[in-house]
Amino acid sequence: MEINLDDLRELLLSVEKPSRYTGGEFGAPDLQEGKLNFCLCFPDLYEVGMSNLGIKIVAESLRRRGFCADFCFAPAEDFCQGLKKLGVPLYSLGLKKPLSGFDMLGFSMQFELSYTNLLYMLDLAGIPLLRKDRKGGKFPLITIGGPCAVNPEPLADFVDIVFIGDGERVDADVCDLFVKHGGATDKFFAEASKLDGVYIPHLTTPVYDGGKLTGFDGISKVKKAQVQSLDKEVFPESFAVPNCESVHDRAVIEVMRGCYRGCRFCQAGFIYRPVRPRSVETLTAQACSLIKTTGYNEVSLNSLSTGDYPELRELLKSLKSNLPAGTRLALPSLRVDSFEGDFAQDSRKISLTFAPEAGSQRLRNVINKDITGDEILRAAESAFDQGYSAVKLYFMLGLPTETDDDLKEIGKICAYIKGIYRKKPRQKQLRISVSCSTFIPKPFTPFQWERQISKAEMEQRRKALLDGMTAKGVILSWSDDFTAELEAVLARGDRKLSSVILQAYKNGCKFDGWDKQLDKEGWKKAFGQTGISPEEYTRERGGDEVLPWDFIDIGVTKKFLLDERKRAYAEEVTGSCKSGCKGCGMQKTCPAAKVKK
Repeated sequence: MEINLDDLRELLLSVEKPSRYTGGEFGAPDLQEGKLNFCLCFPDLYEVGMSNLGIKIVAESLRRRGFCADFCFAPAEDFCQGLKKLGVPLYSLGLKKPLSGFDMLGFSMQFELSYTNLLYMLDLAGIPLLRKDRKGGKFPLITIGGPCAVNPEPLADFVDIVFIGDGERVDADVCDLFVKHGGATDKFFAEASKLDGVYIPHLTTPVYDGGKLTGFDGISKVKKAQVQSLDKEVFPESFAVPNCESVHDRAVIEVMRGCYRGCRFCQAGFIYRPVRPRSVETLTAQACSLIKTTGYNEVSLNSLSTGDYPELRELLKSLKSNLPAGTRLALPSLRVDSFEGDFAQDSRKISLTFAPEAGSQRLRNVINKDITGDEILRAAESAFDQGYSAVKLYFMLGLPTETDDDLKEIGKICAYIKGIYRKKPRQKQLRISVSCSTFIPKPFTPFQWERQISKAEMEQRRKALLDGMTAKGVILSWSDDFTAELEAVLARGDRKLSSVILQAYKNGCKFDGWDKQLDKEGWKKAFGQTGISPEEYTRERGGDEVLPWDFIDIGVTKKFLLDERKRAYAEEVTGSCKSGCKGCGMQKTCPAAKVKK
């Protein structure tokens, strides 16, 4: 079955941004059904999903194995209601094929607040939401991947397969097994579960004693998938150019995967270990290919910390020499201590973004953010000399051991920056924006055992921040308390939370990551209807407590994370992997460790 867009003509003419739903993007491949049909689903709007590099890499890996890889994104409410009125199911962009007709659907879970959108898309496709209700029916296998997959338990009742870790090979490996065994047979699941990076929820059962998680029956250890050399892995030679402006409307190359730094709050810094850089030659070839095939005039050099790329100067030189004249280079992930004038020249001078995370040196030591106040000020001065006149500063509130004195230091940083700007004549007035997000304890970090502070405590922290803000004209913003609490609950949740997510969706919750669409009352009602308390998931955890994600092995040992937590409370800086191996557990596969064989 294929959806005929002519039948949707009136609907498309009536909705906002109809180009979200038509497909036919410049550079999109001419898809044909294959030996297995896989649809990569992104549970957010088209312009958000089309900016995601991960789903493009996975699609490329599937196509090179001979599988069909299509895309689908969460439709906005106007198009959703139109589809329902016409009785048309949610369909893919390339084949215009209903999602229910695919062999597998792969959802990229980038953010906990997109969980209800997974159910939203399944519902629009006419696919039963719960795995048990799909058993024996002719429905596609529902799979998830992405950073949220490192704790898949809140979604375990909805999905058939979870991909954990690098997706360049394992997704296609599972598809090979599916074809080999003629579908989702018991033999297929048994063989797939033996692969690194594959978790089959129905083969693992959490064990509770009086409501307390005590262990896991069935498969009790799942090791993440990890590729060794990104130079040897697939990467698209071309991207489909979105029909409407996307969030990141430019060519994107992944400079390296992983991060040397080890900030104790940062989940990405731990789950994407070890650091694996691409070579200058590979990156130059990828950038040139994308610029040639897409028509973009800008390349974004993406990683968790692009300034730490070992050969950044060589890469910039190579790109300038080989890309067409006038091509801009965007370096979106420069740390304060890696920001230099020559790098600034390659960045778009709209505004400069720094993330000190904490105001005082003491608290930066606690979180292992090994930058000093002097480095922050030197970086700001360098930027001002390059022509920047707007600075965005990111901090977190509610960090472990945080005091009012730590928060008042944020105001001092702003005052110092204003003073530096005034040292020389400048054409424009300085704009300083301070964004403060609530600290959220995430799995597989040294702070995964910490509690999240209450709303009352959060209000007190904000008052201390305001009291210390002596610099005039600083624009302050902070995250919504309920949103932060909900994210923390979903991030550290167990399988019992599946019932809350399902009930929240039934209550009308979707697009929860969008402030104007978050239905707080729908979520509060869902917790009440299921008898589950959010405080059970925001509380402090004991170091010997079984955690819902303990059966997953990301390579970093639990002992290392506990030791890092102790060092945090001792205000000790572990530092970067560049200063020597820290023994996190990944020594055998980490290039930075330089293990002698």
